[in-house]
Amino acid sequence: MKQYSRNSSFHLFARLLFAAILVLSLFPPIHSLAAGENETNNNDIQSYVEDMQPGWNLGNTFDAVGKDETAWGNPRVTEEFIKQIAAQDFKSIRIPVTFDQRQAEGPDYIIDADFLERLDQVVQWSLNENLYVMINIHHDSWIWLSEGMQNNHDETLARYEATWEQLADHFKNYSSKLMFESINEPQFNGSEQEQFKYLKELNTSFHQIVRDSGGKNDVRPLVLPTLFTDSEPEILAALYETIVELNDPNIISTVHYYGFWPFSVNIDGYTHFEEDTKNDILSTFDRVHDTFVANGIPVIIGEYGLLGFDTDMQAIEQGEKLKFFEFMLHCAQEKGLTHMLWDNGQHFSRTSFEWSDPELYHLIKTSWKTRSATADSDLIYVKKGEEIKDQKLSLDLNGNQFVSLQLDGQELVTDQDYEWDGKELTFKADMLKELTATGTLGTNAVLTATFDQGADWAFHVITSDTPILENTEGTVDNFSIPTSFNGDKLATMEAFYTDGAIAGPQDWTSFKEFGYTFSPDYETSEIIIKKEFFNESHDGEIRLTFHFWSGEEISYTLTKDGNNISGKAMSGENETPGNEEGPGDDHHNGSDGNDRDHDNGPHGNDGDPVNDHDDGSRGNNGDPGNNHDDGSQGDNGVSSDDFDNRTPKPSNDGKINEENHKLPNTSTNLYNYLFLGLTLVLIGGIFALYLYFRKRKLRNGASR
Repeated sequence: MKQYSRNSSFHLFARLLFAAILVLSLFPPIHSLAAGENETNNNDIQSYVEDMQPGWNLGNTFDAVGKDETAWGNPRVTEEFIKQIAAQDFKSIRIPVTFDQRQAEGPDYIIDADFLERLDQVVQWSLNENLYVMINIHHDSWIWLSEGMQNNHDETLARYEATWEQLADHFKNYSSKLMFESINEPQFNGSEQEQFKYLKELNTSFHQIVRDSGGKNDVRPLVLPTLFTDSEPEILAALYETIVELNDPNIISTVHYYGFWPFSVNIDGYTHFEEDTKNDILSTFDRVHDTFVANGIPVIIGEYGLLGFDTDMQAIEQGEKLKFFEFMLHCAQEKGLTHMLWDNGQHFSRTSFEWSDPELYHLIKTSWKTRSATADSDLIYVKKGEEIKDQKLSLDLNGNQFVSLQLDGQELVTDQDYEWDGKELTFKADMLKELTATGTLGTNAVLTATFDQGADWAFHVITSDTPILENTEGTVDNFSIPTSFNGDKLATMEAFYTDGAIAGPQDWTSFKEFGYTFSPDYETSEIIIKKEFFNESHDGEIRLTFHFWSGEEISYTLTKDGNNISGKAMSGENETPGNEEGPGDDHHNGSDGNDRDHDNGPHGNDGDPVNDHDDGSRGNNGDPGNNHDDGSQGDNGVSSDDFDNRTPKPSNDGKINEENHKLPNTSTNLYNYLFLGLTLVLIGGIFALYLYFRKRKLRNGASR
């Protein structure tokens, strides 16, 4: 009888469990993602983005505004070049595309068939090299979308939608390694709230068009930008809310990063990679991570670099440049952000397949896997004719160990040629005397510090003498100062009128923007003062002070009379009015760097998306544009409010889940939680019934 009772209870339990499973099978959990061959799912979009690391931009090519892809100075893209990009160990390629001049008139806005075929060819070459590929709508953002969304809304939106309808249909059966980015650096006329509204409208429309277009587009990764691809708190919050509302696990967010603006263009005395620049990196990437990555939304830094490159590749001194990229890439990767280098042809040659700055590329590539040690400087100056003394420089090891100091591959002798105390390298006077014995001006030797891992660090031992600037004459369109640099290099330039007022553009700082207002040419031995400087200077006498990397300061006087300029060397010590701090100091000429984001963004300082730029190209070593990607460096009349170190500000339109910054529950999540709860309740109930009948049978059996 007892055996019969146990069997009856077991059969009852089995029947109840089977019934529960049958009921639950009628209400399966909701999955927002459709299944597809080799496609992403809601668990691996972060892995998808991680697999894209690192990435590279095919800049100033299909995004060029002009006749064809060569309009901004780059050659036609070849299959061999795409192979070479993959050979440099990049895993993804972003292909910016401008459609403005490549579309017919409305209402259909048909994309030129030959152009689409050519774009398709390069996309396929890239996929063949196993690269992840991103295509977008690029300079259209400021050419016709910025003004059109406010002043001609319906027609502008129709053109945008027609463009994506054609692209979505054309590429719908391509591998999911091809992704779509809705729009590059979106910017609009109107109030901030209107701009947020326009961007949400475009992103939402883009999402629906692609998802409804068939093929593999139902799960294709889609990349959505913040306003201006910026990273202020309210800008991040707005995109976050849009992504939450779309409730699509295959969405990727994107921002761009060109660093703390004063350092990035070398203005306001920010010649060194100092604390403001470091803090901007830290605070920006913290905000981006906390808003998106921490909440399950991956992030791509769709473009990164330094804006100074757009006007002059030497705008940022080499060692300072290396420190910036080493720190920036480390912080990005630490926060789980995939990064894509902006390259408009200035970095990797599209014909010789060589890097214009191999040292920079080596450090960038090394940073993909480990950190590298850096030093206070890569420059050791010895003044000709003066007593040579020991010189000290601190090293930031970044977790590495110092191994040796070398000259031409030969290890130097510690305590004889140099000393290392675990923090500072001391370069002994006797060694420096020997290296500079010839008295030749310029670099006499390159010493290399090696470490147990990461990139080496080079120290340039330089003999220099006081630079000499000559008297000269010219016009506002063609003025340069004959200069004997005498082994030295120019760091920055200050400009004042005789009454002490600041001269030139951006008169909130006496330190002018390198490359935009002045530029040294060491091959032709001259300092070029550019027309942009004179365009915003009034007639009269202007006092210039040139700051050199050796520490030399040379004064010079300009006299402007209409279009005519005369220049005269000044004798004696620095006679420039004012009592300004030198380059690299923490504070500069009253600019606290803590008021708003930066004026390199698309909005500029006056809301004009094009501002003072001709065609919006991001510059290509003298090719058209010489500017920020969207034509918006914002150089005219910038106030001290036009940049900051990105100190987080409270959002005016709500916080991001105030308490824990977690992704809010969507209807899908709520359903799945309900499903899980119901399952547990049913199983618990069945188990309780089983125990009840089990005990009852046992009691009945015992009573017998």
